[in-house]
Amino acid sequence: MAAQGLRTRFEALGAPDAPGRARSETDEDQPQLARFMLLRSLWPGAIDGWADPGALEQVAAARRLLEAGADRDDLALLARAVAYEAVFAVVDELDCGGDVNVSGVDVGWTVMESGADGTPTGRRLSALHEDLLTTDPSGRDGADLWR
Repeated sequence: MAAQGLRTRFEALGAPDAPGRARSETDEDQPQLARFMLLRSLWPGAIDGWADPGALEQVAAARRLLEAGADRDDLALLARAVAYEAVFAVVDELDCGGDVNVSGVDVGWTVMESGADGTPTGRRLSALHEDLLTTDPSGRDGADLWR
């Protein structure tokens, strides 16, 4: 029954492979809903926000390019692609957890699901970088970023 409720939530959110995500959460104890919500939340502001009216004008270099006749759509596409790459790099680094073998420093981190009250559940959100593209709210898996 829990899997069906999760499947319905994933479907309502527009998540690809809602049944698979629901099964993974219930059968494998993977925090799929938290992973999906975190990754989906990165798109509207950090990535797609660059296409919003006035967003480019907030950056002096972009404003100068627009004033010089640059195509707004091309600049927005460039900004979105760069933003995607930056977000990807951050979630990839979060996934690594601070590889002591590379840094030589004995410290690390983890991204963890929390309950409604903010208390950690103990379930790690791992491999975030693997699903960033599939959480694109447009349903295009970021395909328009490289056109």
